Amino acid sequence: MRLSRTISPHWQSAVGKAITRLETRLGFQLFHRTTRLTRLTAEGEAYLAACTSALEEIHAAQSALSSGNRVLSGRVHIDMPVAFGRRVLLPLLIASIRSHPELSLTLSFSDATSDLLQDDVDIAIRFGAVKDSTLLVARRLTTQERVICAAPAYLQSFREPKTLADIASHRCIVGMLKGPPTVWSLQSPDGQTSITPPATHQLSDGKAMVDAAIAGLGLVQLPGALVRGAIQQGQLKAVLGAFASSVEVHALWKRQAHLSPRVLYIVDQLVAYAADGKLD
Repeated sequence: MRLSRTISPHWQSAVGKAITRLETRLGFQLFHRTTRLTRLTAEGEAYLAACTSALEEIHAAQSALSSGNRVLSGRVHIDMPVAFGRRVLLPLLIASIRSHPELSLTLSFSDATSDLLQDDVDIAIRFGAVKDSTLLVARRLTTQERVICAAPAYLQSFREPKTLADIASHRCIVGMLKGPPTVWSLQSPDGQTSITPPATHQLSDGKAMVDAAIAGLGLVQLPGALVRGAIQQGQLKAVLGAFASSVEVHALWKRQAHLSPRVLYIVDQLVAYAADGKLD
């Protein structure tokens, strides 16, 4: 059977009417039309790009949700806090990819906040509240207790603080701009509160802050997972437990990657580990 390469007048008319109805519904013109040429307007180009992106997401959804899509491949870049990433997340991520040999990891460890919209990061693990964004997706993984602690030798020299007011007379280890916080969050009788402790020592990552506290440089406030081992070994002692607060841990990723099979797999693995208490 021979196919015609020309479009019949009937179909030309039907397509033209469909485009006209779409332009009326959208409220702008999609095409510049002349007797010799038809081309997209600027609005038409933008609309085409948006529709193409939507179709790509639909295709990604079909791939991600297909029961036959069992082989994961490609690279996932995960950015995470230094101490929490190395001590807690690294062994879990290594275990997660053992059954997917075609899946590759790029892992970066930094307590500076990465901008997912600019950096080449697929998933970021972050402590604290998540800012509202239409461009990012957030999934809460777990909640960590914030612990104030110090080396026993330091507490013998400077006396253990009993009230929040006592902190002002102590040497303290805090973070830096774009790193661990310089402000401590606490639970007072009046509810959640924040204080700015003396910035005796400022360090740029959580691992260094733990080491500095063990060395006796002062009080520090960190998530429980970072200091629990040192407390159990007697290297650090928790203080002001009545004022302990908590901090949420989230996985963040770009909304356009929401249906990427490998991103979804890593996030689902972390959620499962969290449910088993392995992120506490």
